[in-house]
Amino acid sequence: MRFQPHPIPTLLLLLVLLPLFVGLGFWQLDRAQQKRTTADTMETRRKLPPLAIPNEQATAEALEFRTLSVSGHFVPAGQLLITNRKHLGKPGFHVITPLRLLGSDRHLLVNRGWVAAVNNRPPELETPTGAITLTGETNIPSAPAIELAFDPHASTLWPFLTLENYRAWTGLDIFPFIMLQSPDSPHGFVRAWTTARPGEGMHLGYAIQWFAFGLLSLALWLRLSLTRLSSLVTVEENC
Repeated sequence: MRFQPHPIPTLLLLLVLLPLFVGLGFWQLDRAQQKRTTADTMETRRKLPPLAIPNEQATAEALEFRTLSVSGHFVPAGQLLITNRKHLGKPGFHVITPLRLLGSDRHLLVNRGWVAAVNNRPPELETPTGAITLTGETNIPSAPAIELAFDPHASTLWPFLTLENYRAWTGLDIFPFIMLQSPDSPHGFVRAWTTARPGEGMHLGYAIQWFAFGLLSLALWLRLSLTRLSSLVTVEENC
């Protein structure tokens, strides 16, 4: 007996799958455009001269990727280490230190770079005293896709940095972004920041894949429908 699917269930299935695949394809095209826009913004802002943090409440998005020049005092009591950070295959930590800006009560979190672990433990670190001037690029930290629960008050070794957790831990008035300290700026550690342009190719590939699935589902439905129609015509001719 030949398989002859009923037209109504197959049509209903097509009406579900085709819009789904097409929608996913356009979503990936939109993601590619977002990456393209981010890359263009990054390249443009990185070419601009260093900027002092504006006195007004500047948004993180407006300053992202800009190079800042700031002066202030490090606050050692607010320093923490981000664990499980590797450099050239070696385990270590990122050092996060708040900088209290001169003439202000606000603090800017500075990622001073990477330090190697010593026997799987943090090394002894020195935090400079006195007024200093630093430069670096603004960055908006975000939690990982899968955020494991942890108590920010339990230790100064954190698995990741979020500004909300930091505010809850210290109570400091901080800016809505951090600064990745420049390699030529003093009082830092290893600073090999990623500067590659965000890629859009992956999203374009996924878009082509979803559109292909939609085209395949339509072609398969047409093939099954034509097969059934041909079978019905043959039956009628034999009657």
